[in-house]
Amino acid sequence: MPQSRRCSPLLRVVLPCLLLAVVATGCARPAPPSSPDDRPHVLTTFSVLADLVDTVGGGHVRVESITKVGAEIHGYEPTPSDLVRAQDADLVIDNGLGLERWFERFLNSVDAPHVVLSDGVEPIDIRTGDYRGRANPHAWMSPVAAQTYVDNTVVALSGLAPEHAADFEANGRELKADLADLLADFREDLADVDAAALVTCEGAFSYLARDAGLRESFIWPVNADSEGTPRQIRDVIAFVEENRVPTLFCESTVNPSAQEQVALATGARLGGTLYVDSLSGPEGPVPTFLDLIRYDLHTIAEGLAR
Repeated sequence: MPQSRRCSPLLRVVLPCLLLAVVATGCARPAPPSSPDDRPHVLTTFSVLADLVDTVGGGHVRVESITKVGAEIHGYEPTPSDLVRAQDADLVIDNGLGLERWFERFLNSVDAPHVVLSDGVEPIDIRTGDYRGRANPHAWMSPVAAQTYVDNTVVALSGLAPEHAADFEANGRELKADLADLLADFREDLADVDAAALVTCEGAFSYLARDAGLRESFIWPVNADSEGTPRQIRDVIAFVEENRVPTLFCESTVNPSAQEQVALATGARLGGTLYVDSLSGPEGPVPTFLDLIRYDLHTIAEGLAR
C-alpha cells in the first residue's frame, strides 16, 4: 500500500486557492473574440493628412498615418514595420509637391493604389536656398488649397467605397465650409493689424500668406539638416526691422534657437508655437486637422495684433 504523503503548511494554503482559481476560470464566460475590422484600410504619410481623410471618411474607412505624431516628415526613414503595415493597405495617400522625399522608395514596395492630395493646387515656388525653383510643399496650411485636398479625398474614397459616396461628399462639403469660415475670420482679425507680415522658422506658410495678403519671411524654406545659417538669420533680421514685425513664430517640429537669435537682435517677441507637419496628441492643442488650422490662425492673428 502506497505511503500517504503529508502536505506541507505552504501547500495546505496554496492548493485551495489554486482549486478556487480553476473552478472560477471554468465557470467564467470566455471573452468574446474581437470582431475583425473589414473597412477599407487607408494609409497616409503623416498625421495631418490622416485626420483630414478620416474626417471625410466619417468612419467608413480605417485610416492610419505612417509617421507618428511629432515626427519630422521631410527626411523620415521608413521602418520595416511601416512596410508590413502598408501591405494591408487598400489605398495609400501622400501630400506630393516633394514633401515626402522618402516616399517614392517606400511606394515601390507597396502594392496598393496611390493618390496625391495636392494634385490641382496652384503651387508656389521656393525662391531661396537649395530648394530654389521647387514647389513649396505645405499647401495644406492654406484654407483655400486645403479644399482641393478635400475634393481629392472625396473622389479617392468614393472610388474605394462607392456605397458611401454620398456620405463622403457631405462630409467634404462640411469640412470645406469650416475652412472657408476660418479664413474669413482670420482676414477679419487682420484687418486692423499694422504689421501685416508673418515671420516663421520654416517657410511653411506661403500659401496661407497668399490667402490672407500677408508679407512673409522665414529663416529656411524647407526643414533641412542645416538650419539657420548666418546669412539666413541676417536676412530675417533685416526684414523684421524694415517691417516692424512685433512677433515671430516657430514650428513644433523644429529647434527655435535661430529664431531666438532674431528676436534678441530685433526686440521682437516669440509668439506661440505653430503646428504644420504634425498634429498634437489627443490632449494637445491640435488633435485634428481643423484644430490645427484654427489654432495657427488664432495664434498668428493674436501675435501680430500686439
